[in-house]
Amino acid sequence: MIEIGTTIIKFPPLKEGILIKRYKRFLADVEFDDGEIVTAHCANTGPMKGVLWPGGRVRLKYSPSPKRKLDWSWEQAEVPSHNERRKCWVGINTALPNKLIRNLIEANCLEKKFGPISSINQEVIYGLEGKSRIDLLLNPGISNKDNRKIYVEVKNTTWCDNSLALFPDTVTTRGQKHLRELMSIYPNSRAVLIPCISRSDLEIFAPGDSADVLYGKLFREAVAWGVEVIPCAFGFFLDHITWEGIKPFKNVQE
Repeated sequence: MIEIGTTIIKFPPLKEGILIKRYKRFLADVEFDDGEIVTAHCANTGPMKGVLWPGGRVRLKYSPSPKRKLDWSWEQAEVPSHNERRKCWVGINTALPNKLIRNLIEANCLEKKFGPISSINQEVIYGLEGKSRIDLLLNPGISNKDNRKIYVEVKNTTWCDNSLALFPDTVTTRGQKHLRELMSIYPNSRAVLIPCISRSDLEIFAPGDSADVLYGKLFREAVAWGVEVIPCAFGFFLDHITWEGIKPFKNVQE
């Protein structure tokens, strides 16, 4: 098991610039410090509430490929922290959290929660209608005291209210469906929701009731039903991402 603050993923240094604008959901124009302006792919299709700051600093990954129209991908954004005396880098690529959580499990960081795991499958069909795909399906090891399969749904979480990490940041019928699907497989299997808190300045997770009232209601129903919630936090840097530990969650609406 790795310690808090340990690097969980390394990559070539990203390139910093200034966000000019984001448009058509998938595109962002960025000006580098040398004056060059590029268009980057934005893998985050949501509203990016609280992390979309035109004029703010961002970090891009250069990954040219004949299969891609754009050579640059938007990976991180610098935002004001709830502690106003400093800023914080946030991971905005929604394709990354599944990899982060899988790396954590393989490094045995969540063994106290899950027990020994023998194998991990991704995008396995499950649920009431057999049309949903779970992010991660964990198969317990022989020495695991609980032999039930573990279905893990991962949610990238970047929105906040002071030190509270919040998901979702908009109405999400897909997220609502995922909560219902998790409830449907319990208790025959373990059902787990992992909010992937993609910033290091937040302390507690809570459902984003002000953005999606129904999601908040379903979240509380799911927890009461038996769905486990394990918020996992990460720190984002120019060439690596660190593990910042499991955070508590708030289950009472104020």
